[in-house]
Amino acid sequence: MSKKTFTTAFAALAAAAALTLTACSGGAGEAGSPAADGEMTDVTLMLNWYPYGEHAAFYYGLEQGIFEEHGINLTIQAGQGSTKTTQATGQGQVDFGWADTPAVLSNIDKGVKVHSVGVFLQTTPSAVQVFSDSGIESPEDLKGTTIAVSAGDAPTTTFPMYLEAAGLSEGDVEQQNLDAAGKMAAMINGQVDGLIGFAHDQGPTVAAESGKDVTYLRYSDVGLNFFSNGLIASDSMIADNPELVSAMTAATSESFQAAIDDPDGAVASMDGKDPQMPDAEVLAEQWQGTIDLLQSPTDGEVTPGVNSNTDWENTIDVLAEAGLIEEAKPVDTYFDASFAPGGETE
Repeated sequence: MSKKTFTTAFAALAAAAALTLTACSGGAGEAGSPAADGEMTDVTLMLNWYPYGEHAAFYYGLEQGIFEEHGINLTIQAGQGSTKTTQATGQGQVDFGWADTPAVLSNIDKGVKVHSVGVFLQTTPSAVQVFSDSGIESPEDLKGTTIAVSAGDAPTTTFPMYLEAAGLSEGDVEQQNLDAAGKMAAMINGQVDGLIGFAHDQGPTVAAESGKDVTYLRYSDVGLNFFSNGLIASDSMIADNPELVSAMTAATSESFQAAIDDPDGAVASMDGKDPQMPDAEVLAEQWQGTIDLLQSPTDGEVTPGVNSNTDWENTIDVLAEAGLIEEAKPVDTYFDASFAPGGETE
């Protein structure tokens, strides 16, 4: 696998500009219902982070004209974390957001006026990531290790629940708090035994940078699961322009399915779109890792973006137990099921 220095990407993230991927771009105030006469509606989407393999479906959907077929002239913006994306969406700075469900729910509880309109990554990518030559092959092997974490994010906040599910205690592992770039650098430099993060994101990057294989101890492997990234819209967008929300949800679902069917083409569609993007080999591994996360824990293979009430309830319960939200509230507090792709409900 080829190497790519990831630290430059993080250093440049704060200055990342919008990724204009169509001939025209529009702000949240310009959005309207998809026109019946073939006119296009300018739509902005803010990602959860800088572009990486998980986002291949959006680029592929643009390249294949899927968003255009739904009357959407889509512009993608890089994000700087799911909390900022959620807040920007709620404030109408962008039309839609792509954000991690724990951050979405936490911000809704704090008064941000958004709802999920469909979670796509329905199995959590949260995992302890270690080098395969470390001798760490199972959760039991984590005893006495030092693991890099990022305080406040969902993988770190739910880590004690992972340890408990794996038969360990929180004191069995020393946690070193670092930011996203610092975690990867510390692991590569041997300052920690591993890191906690998204297996389909950091792991392939670390492997490419270090030239070493990475092993994943996934939360889901011990029965701990909760929703991850999905599409969100402001409450005002949902109330004022439900036709556009339906069109965006449908186009996103179709784009994900098309990218699943043609993974090589999906990755190729990202080529040259942003200088901070990982190498093609890393993107391919990240996208393949994403595909593995799209299934429902209870229903198995589903149309991308179609969620079950049971999975939502489980997610809410887990996040309440972890303290990421104050209490378990009804599903419709956080999720509007009106826009299920293809009119499907689970």
